[in-house]
Amino acid sequence: MRQRKILIITYYWPPAGGPGVQRWLKFAKYLPEFGWKPIIYTPENPSYPLLDESLMKDVPGDIEIVRTKIWEPYQLAEKLNKSNKKFKAGQFDVGKNQSWKSKLSIWVRGNFFIPDARVFWVKPSVKFLENYLKENKIDVVVTSGPPHSLHLIGLNLKKKFPDLKWIADFRDPWTEISYYKHLKLTKTSDRKHRQLESDVFRNADITLATSYTDAENFRNKGANSFCITNGFDESDSNTQTLKPSKSQTRFTLSYIGVLEQLRNPENLWKALDDLVEENAEFSENFVLKFVGRIDDKILSTLKNSTLSNHILNLGYLSHDKAIEEMQASDILLITNFPNESSKGIIPGKIFEYLATGKQIISFGPNHADVSRILEETKAGKHFSYTDSKTVKKFILEKFELWKSGNLLKNDQNIEQFSRKNLTKKLAEILDN
Repeated sequence: MRQRKILIITYYWPPAGGPGVQRWLKFAKYLPEFGWKPIIYTPENPSYPLLDESLMKDVPGDIEIVRTKIWEPYQLAEKLNKSNKKFKAGQFDVGKNQSWKSKLSIWVRGNFFIPDARVFWVKPSVKFLENYLKENKIDVVVTSGPPHSLHLIGLNLKKKFPDLKWIADFRDPWTEISYYKHLKLTKTSDRKHRQLESDVFRNADITLATSYTDAENFRNKGANSFCITNGFDESDSNTQTLKPSKSQTRFTLSYIGVLEQLRNPENLWKALDDLVEENAEFSENFVLKFVGRIDDKILSTLKNSTLSNHILNLGYLSHDKAIEEMQASDILLITNFPNESSKGIIPGKIFEYLATGKQIISFGPNHADVSRILEETKAGKHFSYTDSKTVKKFILEKFELWKSGNLLKNDQNIEQFSRKNLTKKLAEILDN
């Protein structure tokens, strides 16, 4: 029986770092076990916001990778305003932190690059892949966004090859993502974004979402949508290979990843501030650890508070090292955008958090999908950005358990989120 082929069109591929690359890297790793041969189409010269060479170990040795050149305007944008480098990771200065240069750059980004600044790769990719598909038998094409401009590659290929099976994978929503409202769009630009999104939903054979709420929202917009969440790879989470951190002798609350202004849990910092001031024992034992890229303005504010002497900022680490630091923590922090429309966002790192068995504290809108996962797994608690006293109480309870050595490991019902089981679920959709 011929092994079926799946062409995965993705901007992010090792050595790209961060969570965006891991979804289809892990699918590609396990798909051959379920009868599917992955082929990767990715840029030859991408402008990645983060690099992580450690992810190269997950790239199958025999995988076919097809690359073509891409032109991106980010180098020019960064020359005009250094803070524009945040755009590559979908981050923005907001409110009082916005300079006139930031405002102008955001307006240009939202109205001139629709749907995003990687849109210049669409036409040459369609031309290249049109020939590639004629010469190679491909059973399914996948486009993974953001950047959502990659879905326009799938849309154009679908128009040229109506019988082509096309899956549009949305790692994040398009017009429903929190920063969309910060793009300073004109009515014409907003209409164009929404029309393109609708065209993708209506023409893709299947639209994949990474959360339950997003899948439902996509269905309401006309998509044939299914939810396959992100997950954890058991081979990444082998605790026997992990080394203890120096901070492990102290009560450690850690944030792993990118933290931007739109997801800044100010009520948590206030609760920790109060605990440090009021509780001498807590102050003596507490560490707030950051691993990743933390917004400079958030760090500046924290360093001017009573928490300044409790911060351990390790900067960006490789994926392997980041997992070690998760293991060497007592509470793991996860944050989401505060608005109601973001309740369907499930940050990918929550699954790696789950695999550690550590307690999780989460911030975001009420009734969020993250809250559902934490309840199912008994792994922690979700709070809104207006909660204050309950946050303080939760942390103090965990501190008391830590002191007595009774802060137990939680790993209930997490097998459903292993990368291999999720790939099996994807293969079942592909087979049907």
